[in-house]
Order: sequence, then C-alpha cells, then structure tokens
Amino acid sequence: QAQVVESGGGSVQAGGSLRLSCTASGFTHMGWFRQAPGKERGGVAGIYILDKSTYYADSVKGRFTISQDKAKNMVYLQMNNLKIEDTAMYYCAAGNWVAEVLRPNEYNQWGQGTEVIVSS
Repeated sequence: QAQVVESGGGSVQAGGSLRLSCTASGFTHMGWFRQAPGKERGGVAGIYILDKSTYYADSVKGRFTISQDKAKNMVYLQMNNLKIEDTAMYYCAAGNWVAEVLRPNEYNQWGQGTEVIVSS
C-alpha cells in the first residue's frame, strides 16, 4: 500500500533553517503543503518527479527549495530564512499526473504532517 511519511519539523528562530523529508515511491508528483491554525491548507512547493520541474508558492520563492533523491525515494523541502508566518503543520503529498501542482485536491496520498514553529 502506498505510504507517504514526512519528518524533520521542529522549532527554530526567525531567520533559521529546517529541512523536511518525505518518503514515497511510484508517483509522478510530490508536493509540500502547509496549514496554519484557522487557515486552509495551501501549496508550498511541488515537483514533477520525471523531469524534476519545481513549483513554488510566491510566499516561499527564493527561500524554500524542493528536491528529490530518486534512488532513495525521498523528496526534501529545504526551508531557509524562515519567518514567523511560516509556522504551520507541513504535509507531504503524492499524486499522479497532477494538473495543478500546488492544489491540495490534486493529491490522493498524504502524510501525517510535521509541525514547524518559527519564533522571534
């Protein structure tokens, strides 16, 4: 059974960095999403596994990087220069032939989430 498992969240001060990891295999697209309390889940970054095309939300461009290690079936989200507003539960998701990479409804496999807390 397909399984998506993410890890790597934690607490960090503003300006710091974290790297999230996600393991999954057999999908064409992987995405990172986040949900802050009282807000809807939104797309952060996505990657098309076959050609490594990447996609980012405007709010994280230049600060976050999504990458893959295909041999290890891993996808990473490197988060630099973290801001307080990046605080959220982060989810890894997997799907096939996704049309809109940053739209949550396009994905049918989800991890359990990992919390990221950025403090001042």
